[in-house]
Amino acid sequence: MLKRRVDYEPEAKVPETRLELIHNLIHHCDRCPLHRERIHAVPGTGPESAEIFMLGEGPGKNEDEEGKPFVGRAGKLLDELLASVEMTKQDIYITNIIKCRAPGNRDPLPEEQEACSRFLRMQLTTLEPLLVVTMGQFALSHFLPGEPIGKARGRLRNVGGQLVYPVIHPAAALRRGDFHEWAKEDFLRLPAILEQARSEPPAEENPKVRTPRKPPNDEDRQPTLI
Repeated sequence: MLKRRVDYEPEAKVPETRLELIHNLIHHCDRCPLHRERIHAVPGTGPESAEIFMLGEGPGKNEDEEGKPFVGRAGKLLDELLASVEMTKQDIYITNIIKCRAPGNRDPLPEEQEACSRFLRMQLTTLEPLLVVTMGQFALSHFLPGEPIGKARGRLRNVGGQLVYPVIHPAAALRRGDFHEWAKEDFLRLPAILEQARSEPPAEENPKVRTPRKPPNDEDRQPTLI
C-alpha cells in the first residue's frame, strides 16, 4: 500500500519559469483539507506554448499516485480521442479544476474548487491559451455556471474574451455508450474549432461569471513561495 505523505520533494529543482513556480505553489498547497490525504498534487502538464488548454474535474487514483493528469483509464481514452485528430498530450496543456484527489473520486466541493481557483486563474493568465477545452460539467461550470454540458457541448463559445469549447469528459464516455459517441464527435470537431478560433472566433458573450483571464488581485499576478 502506498504511504500517504505531504507532497514535498526537497531534491526538486528551483523553479525557473512562472509556470514552474505555479506548479511549485500547488505542490506545497494546504488551502483545503484535500492536501492531508494526497500522495501527489497534480498541477498539470504540457508546453507553455500550447494553443489548447484542456480542463478536467480532478485527479483520480492513478493521477494521485503519479502526479500527472489523465494517466488512468480516462487518460487512455483521451489519448485515443486526441489520436483521432492527429494530436497527442504533448501538444496541449492539461490540468483540472481541483489539483488533489477527492476521497473516493467524489465530486469536488465548492470550497475545494474555490481553494484551487487561484491556481487556475494563474495558469490561464500565464499561458494565455487560444482555446480552453472544458471536459465535463465541472470544468464547463467554471466558465458557464448553470449551463448543462449536454446543451453546451460541441460549440465554440467566447466567454469574457476566452474562447471555450465544451466536450464530454472521457470518464463519462467510459460509463455510457451514448456519451462515448458524443465524445468522439466532440473531438472530431476539434481541428475545425481550433481553426475557427484562429480565424473567425464568435462574438463575446457576457455571462455573470468572473473572467479567469483577468486575475482580481496582485497575489494572482505575482505568485510567491511565501
